[in-house]
Amino acid sequence: MKTIAVVFSLLIIPLMHSYSFAAREDRVTKTIEAEPDKQFLVYKYEIKENIAAPARYRTQRAFTEADSLNADFVLLHLNTYGGAVNDADSIRTRIMQSRIPVIVFIDNNAASAGALISIAADRIYMRPGGNIGAATVVDHTGEVVPDKFQSYMRATMRATAEAKGRDPDIAQAMVDPSIEVEGVIEAGKVLTFTASEAMRWGFSEGMAENIEELLEIAGIENYVIVEQTLGFTDRIIQFLINPIVSGILIMLILGGIYFELQTPGIGFPILVAISAAMLYFAPLYIEGLASHYEIVLFILGILLLAVELFAISGFGVTGVLGVIFMISGLAFAMVGNVGFDFTGVNLQDILVAFLIVIIAFFLSLSGSFYLGQKLFTTSRFGELALSTVQETSSGYTSADNIMKGLIGETGIAFTMLRPSGKVEINDEVYDATALTGFIDKGEAIRVVKYETSQVFVVKA
Repeated sequence: MKTIAVVFSLLIIPLMHSYSFAAREDRVTKTIEAEPDKQFLVYKYEIKENIAAPARYRTQRAFTEADSLNADFVLLHLNTYGGAVNDADSIRTRIMQSRIPVIVFIDNNAASAGALISIAADRIYMRPGGNIGAATVVDHTGEVVPDKFQSYMRATMRATAEAKGRDPDIAQAMVDPSIEVEGVIEAGKVLTFTASEAMRWGFSEGMAENIEELLEIAGIENYVIVEQTLGFTDRIIQFLINPIVSGILIMLILGGIYFELQTPGIGFPILVAISAAMLYFAPLYIEGLASHYEIVLFILGILLLAVELFAISGFGVTGVLGVIFMISGLAFAMVGNVGFDFTGVNLQDILVAFLIVIIAFFLSLSGSFYLGQKLFTTSRFGELALSTVQETSSGYTSADNIMKGLIGETGIAFTMLRPSGKVEINDEVYDATALTGFIDKGEAIRVVKYETSQVFVVKA
């Protein structure tokens, strides 16, 4: 009798789970049965890399094109080990909001963020040997992050599973090892399903070796497949919106501004900053993430910083506001808000955007300080300079002799030095750099050395 009871429970419990969570609307079957003789249009796109901004961009493009083509089904060919939770959540949301039924084909892996995306679909099919699960949130080193992040992921997985008629307890067991689901997973282990286990517990509708076999199993017999194709511009946009590339562009923007403030006139650094800003904002603007106010906010920040540096003594409220506006403009451009309306935008998306900008900000400043000290004092690039010496004995003269003659002379700060500016010596105005921090306009100065076509001064 005991053996019979065990066998009975093994057979009945999965059936009970399947019955309890199979009440969802089967939009795939409904679409097929509505027009059984129709040739169905299947729009197919792929995510076969870590989940990040490029995958989110590709998903947005896919659903826009599928809607414009009036596709009957969207088929996502998925193979990923996971990635950024905020981007995965954006993809999940787009799938769940789709008026077109969505089918996911898991080609070997749907781990972590991939599991969240998969269970948002109407149907899941897996390649034999594939797996789905292991959705615990970790940082870039692989360490498990604090429970407040796990709590958010648990809730998201649970809500997604409920919306799609799948067992929410099983979904959150893929995140939290402390959750036990009787007959499925014991406490202390993070849940990952094989293809057959996913079928058994309602997290997959079948196994298939390829797309053609999948569509046959799904009952879609008369069909035409339209695959997503990305043009050159799309690939450039995907490249530029990658968080790593965005961080580098931010570093170039801020580094260019820093070096421009250290040199007189308008030169190469500001051109680098402007070019990097255009490359940063343009793809985000095209994608619909950045809008006019974020660009205006960034430019206003630069203007406030310039006013603080060149018109106001000291570094106060204006400068602080300038830095805040610049950082905010760069960060908000990464977030899919509409104007100042952040409805539907996850707090995590905003925090990640600000984190990227702030890290890039500090790396840029530290790198700029280092380069400013080392770049022009090294001899490694000596081969790029002319080595011929133009001796004065041969008739050559240079303004350097006059400038060097200023060493030891005193004068006043013609403008504020922060640390660059202008000084007045013997009724003549010269470009100068302060070696002892900022020097206010009108303060007495003394020239201590001359290099790179400008004098270096200290307070007299």
